[in-house]
Amino acid sequence: MASSLTKDSASSGEKTFFGHPRGLATLFMTEMWERFSYYGMRALLPLYLIAPGGLDMKPATATAIYSVYLSLVYLLAMPGGWFGDRVWGPRKTVAIAGGVIMLGHLTLALPSEGTFFAGLGLVAIGSGLLKSNISTMVGHLYDGPEDPRRDGGFTIFYMGINMGAFAAPLVIGTIGENVNWHLGFALAAVGIGLGVVQFLVGTKHLDEKSLIVPKPLSKDERASTLRKSMIWLGIAAVFYIGTVVTGVYTLNWLLVPITIAGLVIPVMVLTRIKRDKELSEAEQSKMSGYIWFFVAAAIFWMIYDQGGSTLAIFAESSAENSVFGWDFPVSWYQSVNPVLIMALAPVFAAFWLALNRRGKEPSTIVKFSSGLVLVGASFFVFLMPLTIAGDGHKAAAMWLVAIYFIQTVAELTLSPVGLSVTTKMAPAKYASQMMGVWFLAVTAGDCTTGLLSLAGVELNGTGVVAAEATLAVVAGIAIFMYRGKVKKLMGEVR
Repeated sequence: MASSLTKDSASSGEKTFFGHPRGLATLFMTEMWERFSYYGMRALLPLYLIAPGGLDMKPATATAIYSVYLSLVYLLAMPGGWFGDRVWGPRKTVAIAGGVIMLGHLTLALPSEGTFFAGLGLVAIGSGLLKSNISTMVGHLYDGPEDPRRDGGFTIFYMGINMGAFAAPLVIGTIGENVNWHLGFALAAVGIGLGVVQFLVGTKHLDEKSLIVPKPLSKDERASTLRKSMIWLGIAAVFYIGTVVTGVYTLNWLLVPITIAGLVIPVMVLTRIKRDKELSEAEQSKMSGYIWFFVAAAIFWMIYDQGGSTLAIFAESSAENSVFGWDFPVSWYQSVNPVLIMALAPVFAAFWLALNRRGKEPSTIVKFSSGLVLVGASFFVFLMPLTIAGDGHKAAAMWLVAIYFIQTVAELTLSPVGLSVTTKMAPAKYASQMMGVWFLAVTAGDCTTGLLSLAGVELNGTGVVAAEATLAVVAGIAIFMYRGKVKKLMGEVR
């Protein structure tokens, strides 16, 4: 961004980034390149898994792997935040995370099935480490929650995410599909490499708080954590070596435990918080209300994240991927959502503000239920191209664009509200952990998709698509109908 650094006339001549602390430029570019690598690889992933020149897997297996991979990224965001808080501090954690992600993409670039899955694991671990900590450092740049620039800073940062996500399928997807799959994965490594360089060069502009470990482990805690980790790692190693030696190992031995863990862990975390005797009656009530939002969000992400798997696999086999006679790579569909986010996010922000001024802004519950109904509606629209393909014809690309458009509107209605209500309803004791709990809703949704795929359910079938669409619409209507009860549980939160 050539003209991004400007002079702030209100300051003492110090360079700023659109009027914000200069460190925001460092974090903006780091996140943009990291998302470029992440979304580029993600756009290629299901296509590579089913391609005859790739791993030549069945669509159901590819969807399961894709869903488990996504769930791992969000599941590992919680321990990633823990490392930043207790072990390395945010700045060091992000630097290490970038290196792990780059190593993961380079491993994906190797033409071997074994190294491919090792690479996926490394990218998931690195993304989990980076995800929570880089956002924490954005917050460090401002003078507390009351700093009037804070919301704007996070908005600019969010734009960096979508810029990277928009460009990635166009560049990495094109190279991966049209030239060489592994060259595409290598290009993703170049992307995160640029992000790491940007971060290390610009780290001097970050706040000193990002170097601090907020709550470092004591010597005893460190020893105990290391001991327990080694025990669990040893158990896993013995188990999987045993399955390989005895000849019973299949990919399901890895996918099924992760999928089940992705469903069980969110339940365990919510149960632990809900049963905490130290919470006040008001906090207990809010957590009961939050569970409604959590379950609904899991349903939302179950459908929404199939945009990169179920829809992409359908497009590969059954869509006419061309505009005015010009063919384009299937991975380009993954650029539709981020470009729509960049175009529509300011419109939505202005729309909610205009309604608020008139006292007519919908409540959190109404926005949330609307998002669920819309994402359900997107899958009802999906039934049309499925029917067209079922008659032996290729479905027009605009059907898929329409689905992505509806899902983007649904995302803008639900996702920001979900983030906001998570922070507002968090018990004081768990204030720093609740964002990780919100990410667990994504984990639960993706693991549900993964479990269905592993069970042999054909997610591109009209019956399954209709059932998922109906589930989302019914869940949205249920939240709306019981809004009085939920509002009572939420207490003063609106």
